[in-house]
Amino acid sequence: MTWYKIAESAAELFPDGPDKLAELEAGGKDICVAMVKGKIKACAYQCPHAGARMSFGYLDALGNIVCPLHRYKFSMENGRNVSGEGYFLKTYAIKEREDGIFLGIEEKKGLFR
Repeated sequence: MTWYKIAESAAELFPDGPDKLAELEAGGKDICVAMVKGKIKACAYQCPHAGARMSFGYLDALGNIVCPLHRYKFSMENGRNVSGEGYFLKTYAIKEREDGIFLGIEEKKGLFR
């Protein structure tokens, strides 16, 4: 896994408050980040159903991210679709350390390694 520093602090990620969603780029990927129950979580920036930008959605009362287009809901813990449609939203590991906030992206391995 490769770790990318995405911010010095949560305040840098969420200048408009921790209840907002944000978008950023790390390792050549567009990422959506959210503060869920005091922890920073990250997922793919596009909904796997119709490609809507997840950062235009919102978090529900349970901490699920809700797509702005069709209101599909996904767990920020594991990416599972919790509203029953069967889709999966890619999630990313986050480490909050004294020297900043880091996002982990797994490296793709070829078939012949």
